[in-house]
Amino acid sequence: MKKKLYINGQWQETKDYAELFSPYSNEKISEIPKASVSEVEAAIKAAADAQEAMEALTAYERAAILEQLVSLFMEHKEQAAKIIAQESAKPLKFALGEIERTIETYKFAAEEAKRLSGEMIPMDAAKGGSNRLAYTMREPLGVVAAITPFNFPQNLVAHKVGPAIAAGNTVVLKPASQTPLSAFFLARLLDQTDLPKGAFNLVTGSGRTVGDVLVESDKVKMVTFTGSPAVGKGIRDKAGLKKVALELGSNAGMIVDEGVDLDVVVEKAIAGAFSNQGQVCISLQRIYIMDSLMDDFLSRFKTAVGKLTIGDPMDAKTDLSVMISKQEQERAVQWVKESIDEGASLIAGGTVEDDVFQPTILSNVATDSKVSCQEVFAPVVIVNAIQSIEQGINEINNSDFGLQAGIFTNDIKTAFHASKKLQVGGVLINDIPTFRVDQMPYGGVKESGNGKEGLKYAIEEMTEMKLVIWNQS
Repeated sequence: MKKKLYINGQWQETKDYAELFSPYSNEKISEIPKASVSEVEAAIKAAADAQEAMEALTAYERAAILEQLVSLFMEHKEQAAKIIAQESAKPLKFALGEIERTIETYKFAAEEAKRLSGEMIPMDAAKGGSNRLAYTMREPLGVVAAITPFNFPQNLVAHKVGPAIAAGNTVVLKPASQTPLSAFFLARLLDQTDLPKGAFNLVTGSGRTVGDVLVESDKVKMVTFTGSPAVGKGIRDKAGLKKVALELGSNAGMIVDEGVDLDVVVEKAIAGAFSNQGQVCISLQRIYIMDSLMDDFLSRFKTAVGKLTIGDPMDAKTDLSVMISKQEQERAVQWVKESIDEGASLIAGGTVEDDVFQPTILSNVATDSKVSCQEVFAPVVIVNAIQSIEQGINEINNSDFGLQAGIFTNDIKTAFHASKKLQVGGVLINDIPTFRVDQMPYGGVKESGNGKEGLKYAIEEMTEMKLVIWNQS
């Protein structure tokens, strides 16, 4: 039950441990090591010392290591999914889906390792550039510190570890405090591959201890972080000149135009708003629907919510379970109450039954209500009527965030207009903003962060471009 740190290819005990409890059953499920400053520094040193061995690997060898990891995940995917369900209360069917995506993510990383290349530069296009041959190369940065959240404890880790290995970097991983078991499982799998010892290290503990040492270390060349804007800004301010990639969440919005199939929209909206208890960075939080469709949509949406299976995350039939912590659940309940006090109408949910915050629909929500303008990260969605598509675009843009947005419309001009005007990193036409496949460029604007995930794009973030010029005179 007691876990160990993974440093320089060795499992190491530490002095202090924290108890880990199941969010659903409240049972103690493990004891997690709390790394000291010296242990984090040892992990960083191990990664730095392993960098030479990583850079010596060919693209073929790096890809082969990632393919080994893919095979191990395929062999143990049910075990990996059960760990996710146990430590995060993600319903098992969604946990299995996460592992399938994790496998695909590492496959993409293996493929991209073989595609990493530079380009030729036409030097003679400049007056003084004749008789010169030039090209660029992509070189690894070095030690990458990966700080990851609880909501996708394997796949969001894969989006950091996969491209780091593909690019020839070494890694120190700090997982979320509630979901470290998935990270320990990953370490056990990587330990069975041909990855050089020290190229992957796992340290657990408080953000103030582990995170601060990682962010401030001169040996760390890049910090890649997924989490809250407040913590992300703190990382950016402490990181100095090292690279920083930040994915900081959103309050994703969607517009519904007249003439669309509402049954399709409702089905997708249910998945977008309530999968993983709404604890998804691109969870569908705001729906802006043409006024003529409002009543019909709300009726169908409420009926669909009533058909969700709520309960034990280990049950294969469960659609929605408890949130990650009682504190987060209490916060979300309070935000809903505040919105109702401010004039919102409660269509469904809003209460806690059997320790589960019920899937919640609100309408006529004020723009400055927390459930609208902040990231609720809970099974809560607002539905507001609009008089025009332009109004919907303005409502979505009236946000500090800008990760992804969606629009359902049968009008191609409307779709093109929205794709240009929406101030987000990704626009989904006739789909929910919660859609993501793992090779696509993924990242936001404004307080949703900077940099791009998606294997090809993350590898570019995790490498430096070097220019080489041959003078042939």
